Amino acid sequence: MKFRMVVVVLVIAVFGAAGCRSRVKPATAPMPPEAAPAQEVPAPVGDFAGVPEPDESIDMSDIDELNRRAQEEGWVRDAFFEYDQFALSANAREALSVSAGWLRKNPGVGLTVEGHCDERGTSQYNLALGERRAWSARQYLESLGIDSSRLRTMSFGEERPFAEGLNEAAWAKNRRAHLVLYKID
Repeated sequence: MKFRMVVVVLVIAVFGAAGCRSRVKPATAPMPPEAAPAQEVPAPVGDFAGVPEPDESIDMSDIDELNRRAQEEGWVRDAFFEYDQFALSANAREALSVSAGWLRKNPGVGLTVEGHCDERGTSQYNLALGERRAWSARQYLESLGIDSSRLRTMSFGEERPFAEGLNEAAWAKNRRAHLVLYKID
């Protein structure tokens, strides 16, 4: 009788604990880029007729000024993502197409693609998701003719938010592939 009672208590404890699990995002990270199934690369968006020619008034050695101006003028544009996604939307492809057009006209400049996330999820999960976002943007830029030797990727996960706040408007600004120019030696 005692044995049955112990078995019943153990069964109740096991099934009770399984039923009480919280609905938190799993701690497993997205697949690394090399293990992910190949995605079909969408066709480039837009023509590049509106992309400005290299601006002789900018000192290309002042990379901070170049980055500020490129973002301000829209020569280089960040790609934004939906929650928990790394697939490029039409808007993200358009932004990257504009950036690729400018990069083609400025061969002395390379690009670091930084993957960023909002603060939801674990740090480990967000670092992996940021990496997937950076690689997704990089692969699209390569499909548009940007040489891979000019592209670098890194992930910051949730560590460098663009916008502060605990709401969807702030989170949407933080889910991005941020493009940072660097001078090629």
